Amino acid sequence: MDRIALGSHGLEVSRQGLGCMGMSDFYGGRDEDEAIATIHRALELGVTFLDTADMYGPHTNEVLVGKAIAGKRDQVQLATKFGIVRDPDDVTTRGINGSPDYVRQAIDASLQRLGVEYVDLYYLHRVPSDTPIEETVGAMAELVTAGKVRFLGLSEASPSTIRRAHAVHPITALQTEYSLWSRDAEREILPTLRELGIGFVPYSPLGRGFLTGTIRSLSALDADDYRRFSPRFQGDNLAANIAIVEAIDAVATAADLTPAQVALAWVHAQGNDIAPIPGTKRRSYLEQNVAATSAHLSPAQLEQLGALADAAVGNRYPDMSLVDR
Repeated sequence: MDRIALGSHGLEVSRQGLGCMGMSDFYGGRDEDEAIATIHRALELGVTFLDTADMYGPHTNEVLVGKAIAGKRDQVQLATKFGIVRDPDDVTTRGINGSPDYVRQAIDASLQRLGVEYVDLYYLHRVPSDTPIEETVGAMAELVTAGKVRFLGLSEASPSTIRRAHAVHPITALQTEYSLWSRDAEREILPTLRELGIGFVPYSPLGRGFLTGTIRSLSALDADDYRRFSPRFQGDNLAANIAIVEAIDAVATAADLTPAQVALAWVHAQGNDIAPIPGTKRRSYLEQNVAATSAHLSPAQLEQLGALADAAVGNRYPDMSLVDR
């Protein structure tokens, strides 16, 4: 697995990371033993950039990742996130907290759950509306000084928020959904990141599994699977979005790749400053995803896939007001 500089401030990560969210939350079916085995296999394959958050579970995903990396801390670039607050007794209720006091509370709790002394990359998961970003990032910067965090990141932040945050303390990475059916980051966010020397970490590069071609209806999904409530998976939207999968299938057949490998190879082709974090909870899918880092798409195939821009029907989230734009 190749390694890249994520941003211009000294953080080096594997070219492709591993999103750990689905091992504990949102996509049904949990198997802790297989999840931990998947993380261990990722490290064997050189996938050392692991992504979690305190709201996944909530809290349980950090505990799981902590178990998996016990005794292996020096092999890992560990990223976690704070700012989305979920009630363990009512996980459907959530808020956003970026107050300085909460920043300090959140990192201490995450370090305890992860069983580590520091995290490599600490993200603000969502931008709060009631706390100036300068105050939140100022408190995050104190964590760097204290040695609890090495680098700072933001998630789903607008270009103006990124600039304001970066003026307080260097931002190393921005995490936003980006894939063949989520291209809006190309308009303003990616140019801003490249101007400022900030790395880009696309989450859901496989479109929450949709771009793998394995989801043609909701019938096979667990009752609590998040995708049952996602606008792009609903009714006429789902039917319309099947056309995107069919276009990826056509390229996959010609390239002798899986649809997932095509979708990931396209993301990798968008720049050497991009480290996508496809999520999986199974070793078999992890190994397929890792193979995408050496897959080659021809200029004609990249152009064919690029024509899918703005083809997706439906919002990315049921409530887009939680995304800073």
